[in-house]
Amino acid sequence: MDWIVHDIPQLHEQNGFALAGAHGNLSCTDCHTAGNPLQFDRVGNDCFSCHQNDYMTAKSPDHAADGFSTDCIECHDPMGSGWHTTNVVHDFFPLTMGHAIQDCNQCHVTGNFSDASPECITCHQQDFTSATNPNHQAAGFSTDCATCHTTNSGWSPTTYDHAVWPLQGSHIPVSCDQCHQGNYANTPNMCEACHLTDYNATTDPNHVTAGFPTDCAMCHDEGSWSNATFDHNTTSFPLTGMHTNVNCIECHAAGYTNTPTNCDACHMTDYTGTVEPNHTQANFSADCTQCHTADGWTPSSFDHTAATGFALNGSHQNVNCNQCHAAGYANTPNTCEACHLTDYNATTDPNHVTAGFPTDCAMCHDEGTWGNATFDHNTTSFPLTGMHTSVNCIECHTAGYTNTPTNCDACHMTDYTGTVEPNHTQANFSTDCTQCHTADGWTPSSFDHTAATGFALNGSHANVNCNQCHAAGYANTPNTCEVCHLTDYNATTAPNHVTAGFPTDCAMCHDEGNWGNATFDHNTTSFPLTGMHTNVNCVQCHAAGYTNTPTNCDACHMTDFNGTVEPNHTQANFSTDCTQCHTADAWTPSSFDHTAATGFALNGSHANVNCNQCHAAGYANTPNTCEACHVGLWNCS
Repeated sequence: MDWIVHDIPQLHEQNGFALAGAHGNLSCTDCHTAGNPLQFDRVGNDCFSCHQNDYMTAKSPDHAADGFSTDCIECHDPMGSGWHTTNVVHDFFPLTMGHAIQDCNQCHVTGNFSDASPECITCHQQDFTSATNPNHQAAGFSTDCATCHTTNSGWSPTTYDHAVWPLQGSHIPVSCDQCHQGNYANTPNMCEACHLTDYNATTDPNHVTAGFPTDCAMCHDEGSWSNATFDHNTTSFPLTGMHTNVNCIECHAAGYTNTPTNCDACHMTDYTGTVEPNHTQANFSADCTQCHTADGWTPSSFDHTAATGFALNGSHQNVNCNQCHAAGYANTPNTCEACHLTDYNATTDPNHVTAGFPTDCAMCHDEGTWGNATFDHNTTSFPLTGMHTSVNCIECHTAGYTNTPTNCDACHMTDYTGTVEPNHTQANFSTDCTQCHTADGWTPSSFDHTAATGFALNGSHANVNCNQCHAAGYANTPNTCEVCHLTDYNATTAPNHVTAGFPTDCAMCHDEGNWGNATFDHNTTSFPLTGMHTNVNCVQCHAAGYTNTPTNCDACHMTDFNGTVEPNHTQANFSTDCTQCHTADAWTPSSFDHTAATGFALNGSHANVNCNQCHAAGYANTPNTCEACHVGLWNCS
């Protein structure tokens, strides 16, 4: 047989272990030594499988003692030609600049390469304690060198990000010790911590005497002391108008803390000294902004609408303030009578007191003049229309203008009782005039009988005199037929309603047009009339009257039932329900659906059997078993 020549390097690469570098020069038996024959399918591809002896014998450094990883490629390059080519992956602590040293033992001085601390002080304690410019230990510097230093060899240049308190302007070139005094922990950042001496020594202006705040940043920036400014607009009291030119001490005489912002705190002298008008006598508000602006005391103005909610319109615009504010400017009433009760009492055309007019002048007058008084009655619950618009107010308001009644009879009872065509009192008409009359006049009058009573007047009812039905008045008038038409009912003889026992509900047969066209639709009852029933005289069925008339056949047809001999219904004990065999069209032809009525179909010989053969005992509870008729026969089915 032929030997198969394999591409060994390709097979090795396919199995995840490429033969490269130093591995490329090895023979197969260098790695596949186990067993006889050699085992080529079970050799591990981890370093330690082949290089355990190299690992255990390595002394510089001692891999086993230092606990090095058994994964050789963490430090060695398999592509190289020997162990001396190193490729240590130091990602967890990058070796940059000054840290880029070749001798691992400089940091790993104990010979232990596991758990080496990445903290600066671990290697640089001596550098920290020996530093004198500045003295790190005395100054209490952080032992995290990276706060100020980089990995640049030689420790310099150094920087510090003063982000917690940015250094700007004159603060930038200041020596650290000027603020930190050799101590970098809990250094205060308020101005007076460093500049209280500057504050106390300042005389133009004298900060101590003036009671200035010790927060320098309110007036100074970090560039220079001399360009001090203060933006008053950042406070709750922006300076505008004349306030911008006032010396600070005029308002801040008591210091700069809790300075009042109310006007009278500074201007009470101005207030009490004003005589045109005299603010004190007039009891003006001490809030100057109600009339004045910061531009100056004059011109002054007062927005009466916005400030009080009472707009000054018409004649009110020219009134001297003291006319309304004689008692001062606090809680001034805004009702009409507070100022105009004298006008109200003195008015005689019309006399407001006698007429009992309301004291709310605005109901009739505007603020222009008293002379154009009007009252819009449509704003009340009783709009004036028709004849009501021309009535003198006092005719309805004789008792005053409060709780005036709106019912018709309150004003028109004399009209009601004086009317004779028709006589409203005798007829007992309703005192609600609107049922028949409008506000345009007493005539023409009308009455919507349907809408008002629910009883429409149709046909002959439309022309009936009201008193014919309302002889007893207009309250609780009954609307049943017999109340008015019982005489007609009793007098009728063709047919005689009383004898026939007709119902007294005339509408069942008559309409409202004429008695003579009486009809009755029997199909509206539970017994529609069909066939021969349509020609029967009513009294034949309704001999006992028209109430609870029976609808069963034998109620009318028992004589027919008993008189029938072919076949003899009585002897045959037939059912008295005629509809089982007969229709309303006639007695004949008659039929009986034996299947539907009894559930026993007559088939074959049964179809020709005389009824009495099976129903000899009658037609009730007739048995339907074979032996009932065919006793002695076997297996009838």
